[in-house]
Amino acid sequence: MNKTFKRSISILATLTIIYAVVPPSISAAATQVNLLSATPFGVLAPTITNTGPTTVTGTAGNLYGGFGGPTPTRFGGVGNGTAGVLNDNDLLAQGALASAATAYGNALAETPMISHVLVPSETLIPGAYAIGTGALLSGTLTLNGNGDPNAVFVFTAASSLTTASSSSVILTNKTQACNVFWQVTSSASLGTNSTFVGHLVALSSITATTGATINGSLIARTGTVTLDHNTIINDNCAPAAVVAVSAPV
Repeated sequence: MNKTFKRSISILATLTIIYAVVPPSISAAATQVNLLSATPFGVLAPTITNTGPTTVTGTAGNLYGGFGGPTPTRFGGVGNGTAGVLNDNDLLAQGALASAATAYGNALAETPMISHVLVPSETLIPGAYAIGTGALLSGTLTLNGNGDPNAVFVFTAASSLTTASSSSVILTNKTQACNVFWQVTSSASLGTNSTFVGHLVALSSITATTGATINGSLIARTGTVTLDHNTIINDNCAPAAVVAVSAPV
C-alpha cells in the first residue's frame, strides 16, 4: 500500500469521525406536523395504565375506560394520577386518535429527510431527521432553533425509540417543545429520570419509566401508554414574535 493511498484512507477516517460527532450544518427542511384535535392531549392511547402520582398538564384520553379514581380528574392504577381534563372512552378521544394517525402519516411524508444516527451529547439544527432502526437517545440532545420560535424538528424512527436513564433533550435559541415531533414505527421507552421533549407518536406502545418528565405529549396509536410517577406538560406554542415594519419614506 503506497503512502498516498494510506494518507487518503487516514483523511477519510478522520472525516468520518468528525461527521459522526458534528451534525451537518444544513439539515433537510421540516414543516410543522399538525396534531389537529390531538393537540391538547398530554397522553392519549387506546389504553393508559399508571403507577404513582403522575401529573398531566393538558388532556388525557383513552378508548377503553379504566382511568379509575374517585373523581373525573384522576386516572388509572396504583396511587392514581391527575390530569387537567379526562376524555374517557368518548368521541373526543376517538377523534383525537384519528388525528394522531393522520399526523403520524404526515411525519413519514416529510421530504427531503436527512439520515442521522443519534449520538451522545450532540446539537442539531431545525430539520427532518430519519434516525433509523433501534434509535437510542443517550446523554444530552440539544435542539438549536437558531433564534426562530417557529423552528421545526421532526424525527422518524424506523422501528423503536429508547431513551437512556437520566438522558435529556434541551431546547435552545427559541426552540419550542410544540414544534418538536417524534414518529416511532413500533414502540418507545423513556428511561428512568430522563427528560424528554416533543410530541411522541408511536404506532404501538409507549412506556415512561419511573421519574421520566415529558414536555410535550405521549400518544400510542394502537397499544398502551404505561406511566410511572411521571410529569407530562403539554403547553401550547407561544405566539410568534411580531416584527414591526416601517413604512417607506
